Amino acid sequence: MTAIHRFQIPDYLNASSPVEYRRGKRENVRLFVLDRKRERTFHSLFTQLVSFLSPGDLLVLNNSRTIPSVLKGRLDGKNIEVRLSRRLSDDEWEVLIIGGKCSIGNVIEFPAGLTARITEMKKNSPLSKLAFSKESLELYHIIYQYGEPIRYEYIDHPWPLDAYQNVYASVPGSVEMPSAGRALSWKMLNMLKRYGIQIAYLQLHAGLSYYGQNRWPVANEHPEHFHIPAVTADLVNKTKKNNNRVIAVGTTVVRALESSVDGCGKVEPQDNITKLNIQKSYSLKVVDGLLTGFHEPEASHLDLLSAFIDENFLIQAYREAIDMGYLWHEFGDMNLIIPILEQC
Repeated sequence: MTAIHRFQIPDYLNASSPVEYRRGKRENVRLFVLDRKRERTFHSLFTQLVSFLSPGDLLVLNNSRTIPSVLKGRLDGKNIEVRLSRRLSDDEWEVLIIGGKCSIGNVIEFPAGLTARITEMKKNSPLSKLAFSKESLELYHIIYQYGEPIRYEYIDHPWPLDAYQNVYASVPGSVEMPSAGRALSWKMLNMLKRYGIQIAYLQLHAGLSYYGQNRWPVANEHPEHFHIPAVTADLVNKTKKNNNRVIAVGTTVVRALESSVDGCGKVEPQDNITKLNIQKSYSLKVVDGLLTGFHEPEASHLDLLSAFIDENFLIQAYREAIDMGYLWHEFGDMNLIIPILEQC
């Protein structure tokens, strides 16, 4: 997808700190709106999100909670870093190991007497499989006690875990923040409800989005666990039946909803794993709009965005966002891609 890689993000547009430390409140970010119907752009504020929505529209949020997924350990007397990527069982995780050469059978030592043995090293992926010496709640207790949130090079400070949580996050499991909902405060959510916007929740536990050294996950080789409750499936199906818009808050929500559609075009409640690869050739079956952040040129998220709008318009819009000084990454500004109704 070469067309999607025709832009570069200047370093000064990397949001390095949470907006509430800069501007007082989470919702004090900008909103760049792309009209799917007429390929127009609008510059606004996130607090004006309701101006682009209509009563009866449905916002679907991912309430997966971010865990402190970076563990510092020792292997053969050397310091290494383990980044959790995906939970496989009560005591097994896929992980990214940074800072040392590893082999199957090696044992990594962590604080509090926790150890982990390398049981598999994937051939076409930088990920390995670890079997920990503790499991379930005991393992999570140590992860929360000694782990840290993932912090990429554009972050200039070790911000607390709360900075990487959405206010409505309730189900622990994401190793990176599902950051599309970060700007949604309880005040904004209540205001949207008063306006007649419906709110529903699902869970998709986000895995690592970047492996370092210019290595990125391939969507169809990047399984993620998701859960769609019956109440959410019903709301989505009723919204579609009433010809209102279903708006995903985050690419994780798009992936979960589009993975749960049956042969009749209805969303089914389920607990499952998705490997769905959404790109420009994919015909969206459920989701009408997307609220998201701004994505790196190498990220597979951009392939997903091209299922919503023409990729040439997407590149043009991203260049416009760069010219207008929008901020990137989890602490940055927001992007709404939606078919805008006439009254907007």
